[in-house]
Amino acid sequence: MDKHNTTILNEFILMGITDHPELQVPLFVLFLIIYMISMVGNLGIVILTMVDSKLQTPMYFFLRHLAITDLGHSTTVGPKMLVNFLVDENRISYYFCAIQLAFFLVFIVCELFILSAMSYDRYVAICNPLLYAAIMSQRVCRALVTIPYLYSTFVSLLVTIKIFNLTFCGYNVISHFYCDCIPLLSLLCSNTHETELIILILATFDLISSLLVVLVSYLLILITILRMNSAEGRRKAFATCASHLIVVVVFYGTLIFMYVQPKSSHSFNTDKVTSICYTLVIPMLNPLIYSLRNKDVKYALHRTWKNIRNIFFKV
Repeated sequence: MDKHNTTILNEFILMGITDHPELQVPLFVLFLIIYMISMVGNLGIVILTMVDSKLQTPMYFFLRHLAITDLGHSTTVGPKMLVNFLVDENRISYYFCAIQLAFFLVFIVCELFILSAMSYDRYVAICNPLLYAAIMSQRVCRALVTIPYLYSTFVSLLVTIKIFNLTFCGYNVISHFYCDCIPLLSLLCSNTHETELIILILATFDLISSLLVVLVSYLLILITILRMNSAEGRRKAFATCASHLIVVVVFYGTLIFMYVQPKSSHSFNTDKVTSICYTLVIPMLNPLIYSLRNKDVKYALHRTWKNIRNIFFKV
């Protein structure tokens, strides 16, 4: 290994989404709006499910944590990405890059398993309604979110430590708008086979295991719905899980598209577009989907707004 390859890096340069100057301002405005909607929407869901007494159910407990994970990974990526549109060279320190990667992995992995926990919750609610309160107790609900947080933290630390314990070459330009595993691996001079294998095994396990829970849950839900004699009962059952099903299809569809592409057509530009979807667009859509399609959330929002108005505008 020559002297160039043993250069100690203190910082990286993030390439951003595009290098076309004429697109910088329009994209900055667009992504700033998306990020602000995501922040307001998810923060609103978190606050609403905490303060409204009628939303103190397992379904909204999981929804709150879904909003927290959306807030987490969009905030980990969003602000630094927006800086890219305002500066010529978007620099990120070596240690901040490691921190960004670690937090991003925590929230994105955790979201997979929270979505699967929400699927299980819908399965119990529709297939075992009489036992719902007993099965989905507070203890079970807390376990179903605590375990994903602990597991995702373990995965994040393992992957981040493995990558940043290897030797980087002198070239420090990351072909992405945030510090992610694949772009960072391309900058390493060390042998990356072990690290790549660990990432592949973990990514495959996380995606398949969480998706399997979702598919089995919805298969059992579908069987139960088709056995219902009442058309009104079937309609209510579909309405109960429609919002979550939309979120699952969009989120998993995006991730699967990214990981099952043929290697010949795989590129960092494609990764950027896909990453924009699950780091910024999906966190913006989730609260909108649950708010627009969920009467309980709309009524809770109306009650909360009415209470705020009475406090501040009371004569």
